[in-house]
Order: sequence, then C-alpha cells, then structure tokens
Amino acid sequence: MLGAGRGAIRSISSNSAAPLRTKKGRMLDSIIRVDHAGEFGADRIYAGQMAILGNTASGPTIQHMWDQEKVHKEKFEELIKKHGVRPTALLPIWNIAGWALGAGTALMGEKAAMACTVAVEDSIVEHYNDQLRSLMEVSDESDREILETIKKFRDEEQEHHDTGLEHGAEQAPFYQALTNVIKVGCKTAIAISKVI
Repeated sequence: MLGAGRGAIRSISSNSAAPLRTKKGRMLDSIIRVDHAGEFGADRIYAGQMAILGNTASGPTIQHMWDQEKVHKEKFEELIKKHGVRPTALLPIWNIAGWALGAGTALMGEKAAMACTVAVEDSIVEHYNDQLRSLMEVSDESDREILETIKKFRDEEQEHHDTGLEHGAEQAPFYQALTNVIKVGCKTAIAISKVI
C-alpha cells in the first residue's frame, strides 16, 4: 500500500509541470503554432497558383506575394524552434490542401486565384488583429518580437488582399460564394491548428 502511494505521488508531481505553464505561455504557444500553420498553408497556396499561372501576366504579382509568404513561414519556423513550440500535427494535410486550393482556383482563372487571395488574406488579417488585441492585454517587453512580427505580417497580408482586389478578384465567377467557402475553410483550419 505504501509503495502504491509513493508511485502515485511521483506520478502526480511528474505530470504537474504542464498545468504550471502560465496563461500567457499557453497563449504564445498557440499563437506561434497556428501562425506557423497559416504561413505554411499560404506558402502552399501560392505554390499551387504559381504552378498554374507562373507564366502568365499574373505570375510576377503572385511571385511577389509568395516571396513574402516564404519570409513569413521562415520567421515562424524560427520562432517555433526558439520557443520550443510543437508545430501542428496537420502540416501534411495543410500542405496538400493549400496547394490544391491554390492550383484549383488558378485553374478557374486569374480572377478566381485573386479571389482566393482576397478570401484567405481577409481571414488572416482578422486573425492577426484578434491576436494583437489579446497579446496587448498581457504583453510586456519580452513580447516585442512576436508583436512586431505579427504587425508587420498583418500589414503585408493586407497588401496581398488589396492586390487581389486591384487585379479583378471581384470579377471572378461566383465571387461571393467562392470567397465565403474559402473563409469558412480558413477559420476552420485556424481553430484546428491552435490545438492539434
């Protein structure tokens, strides 16, 4: 009986480290995980679009946005390592789904690809703004890097959104339905990637 009691105490204390993490620590862990997943997915979307539209008039515009997304992804890969955050287990799915979304909308035409960009970036800008509000409630000097990173990337995602509109996104067939479906998919991916 005594041996069982000691084992139980050992088991409880070895598992008690996880609940000792602060609310802010859990928030940062979730933010870095989901933002890495999002930037990974965006990288794959632009890769899919470039596979179809790379040699068209839209190619240089898509390439410019993709180059920025590559920088975003690399920064969150750096933050994952720096903070010891576990990446989402769904990266293989986001790899395929992102590429398929990019290529699929590009196959519908340049305007549909731009509609995809508008929908995705609208969701991401909203998501980054929500994160900034939450972080500012609990942040201190140690959070400057993550705050500045999110602000910078949010502004670049807004630029992508606006570029999509400037390049005829709203003229895509079934624009409203297409963008609504993509936004729902983005919000679902965000919610899942925060925890899995």
